[in-house]
Amino acid sequence: MKTYITVTSLREKLDQLHEKNQKLAFVPTMGALHNGHLSLIKSASQYASKVCASIFVNPTQFNNPDDLAKYPRALEEDKKMLSSAGCNYLFAPTVDEIYPKGISNKVSIDLKGMDKVMEGQFRPGHFEGMLQVVKRLLDIVQPQFLVMGQKDYQQFSLVNQMIIQLKIPTQLIIAPTIREEGGLAMSSRNQRLTSEMRIKSAILFKALSYAKENIQTTNLQKIIKDCTEKIALEGLKPEYFEIVDATYLSSVKEFNPDQKLVACVAAWAGEIRLIDNIIL
Repeated sequence: MKTYITVTSLREKLDQLHEKNQKLAFVPTMGALHNGHLSLIKSASQYASKVCASIFVNPTQFNNPDDLAKYPRALEEDKKMLSSAGCNYLFAPTVDEIYPKGISNKVSIDLKGMDKVMEGQFRPGHFEGMLQVVKRLLDIVQPQFLVMGQKDYQQFSLVNQMIIQLKIPTQLIIAPTIREEGGLAMSSRNQRLTSEMRIKSAILFKALSYAKENIQTTNLQKIIKDCTEKIALEGLKPEYFEIVDATYLSSVKEFNPDQKLVACVAAWAGEIRLIDNIIL
């Protein structure tokens, strides 16, 4: 695996792929990799002959400076993991390389309120920064395929809207969430959980599974209330538990078998904020 830290050097290599008509799949990350990330690399390799990953802790999507400062960083270990998973190229740029002075990278699209609910309500500015960096990375890498994980459901839904509205010639691929033994969705933040909270946090997936099992027979508001209570009783602090339209993320009041739904949850496990979801 080759590592590139500048846009120029990466583009020189990727232009060679373009000249040879080789397909490229791209997996953007913020590092502190785990098996969930490695599954994205393996999924990407099914769509393209070459896979490029990025490691960039994007400052514009952190609404909490302490969260940015505490975000785990382990570049050398990450490199070994990417290489073992079959990644061909790693882009590990500096902030100045992604956001050169004097150039605006803001993304202006109509998200129809999809960025204001759930995560958008509790993390102001997060999605603006996320779309900004994903658009910048797509402009640099120019992949045929972009591979993201289902765990960040709202994030990839907004990225999909951006791709559609800006007519970006990249196909978005969603890979399934990889879970720990107890059901907790794998996340770089998990390594900051206490051993006790790591066990207790499995309640998030249990609550989501309860929603899926009861979606056709139980009032949706009761499901939301029951799941929120289950999470709180385990010692976590729920921020939201929502059942929404799977495409537009709008709140749903009644079950309709013809409507694709998703349940999304966010909760604090001690000082660590966790999110998860399940397609209903």
